[in-house]
Amino acid sequence: MFARPLFAYSRTRIACVTPRITFTSFKPGDVRLLSTSSKPKAMAAFSHLIRFEADDGKTYYGDLTKQTPTREIQGKEVEVLEGDVKSGFSKKGSKAKVSKLLCPLPTTNIILCVGLNYRQHAEESNLTIPSNPAVFMKPSDALAGPLDDIPIHKDCQSNLDYEGELTIIIGKDCKNATKDNWQDYVLGYTVGNDVSARNFQLPVTVSGGQFGYAKSFDKFAPIGPCIASKEVIGDPQRLRYWTKVNGQKRQETGTDDMIFTVGEIIQHLSRGTTLRAGTAILTGTPSGVGLFMEPKGFVKDGDEVEIYVEGIGSIINKMKFE
Repeated sequence: MFARPLFAYSRTRIACVTPRITFTSFKPGDVRLLSTSSKPKAMAAFSHLIRFEADDGKTYYGDLTKQTPTREIQGKEVEVLEGDVKSGFSKKGSKAKVSKLLCPLPTTNIILCVGLNYRQHAEESNLTIPSNPAVFMKPSDALAGPLDDIPIHKDCQSNLDYEGELTIIIGKDCKNATKDNWQDYVLGYTVGNDVSARNFQLPVTVSGGQFGYAKSFDKFAPIGPCIASKEVIGDPQRLRYWTKVNGQKRQETGTDDMIFTVGEIIQHLSRGTTLRAGTAILTGTPSGVGLFMEPKGFVKDGDEVEIYVEGIGSIINKMKFE
């Protein structure tokens, strides 16, 4: 049997089946504290973790040591790291030149996504906010690198949209995280684009109210250019970011506009559920998506979408219609 849809649609308005809440129910700083444990925390072995192919044709992890413009990373010499996302990283004591910048995750168990998580986006879309985060999923094959071209199937080309998002990378298996320890499970943060084929999302007669299919095509989740450590980022609710299409700014916001904070999202997703190390979590997009522009701002063949998050850097992906 089919699950009941999360939302019931009426033209452009969606009535949520869960009770309506006000924006003031979630105040800045509610769960944005560091762990209150008195135990010292081990520092990450990196500040800006990248995964790359070197001149010798081998794939390595490396540390940029600081935020670097994405197109300047290739050709740069970086410190090589041993390990992986699940086992952790350590310095190898050698350096290598970046020949090709890759997706920071070689694969993932799952990509979890939160919808309708910015106040201004909720206002522009005229949607009722649910009492819990609206969650959908993407498969691992949706992952793509920060400079990859994104192949767009012919049936996804009519209403293709972008969604710039701060993305969490889980660093160790996590279940039942609390407001005091959720940061213990975070490896770091990266930049993501929740690429969306709106024609498979809306109206409800097409999707049944389920977002996943419209957002799950191959390479519909480019991330990168690096994973900035949680120590570098500090408070994830104090970041600025923007999205540009062909150099034109479409989205610009601060993560303080989130309805559900990073901590609340991790607590909700890990309730009775194990989030495996390497899980990517896209935390929602702000206002300015192409769907709600007049005229519509859908992405066309050859368009370049750049998404930047403060302290991390940017992903730059060209849409290639098949």
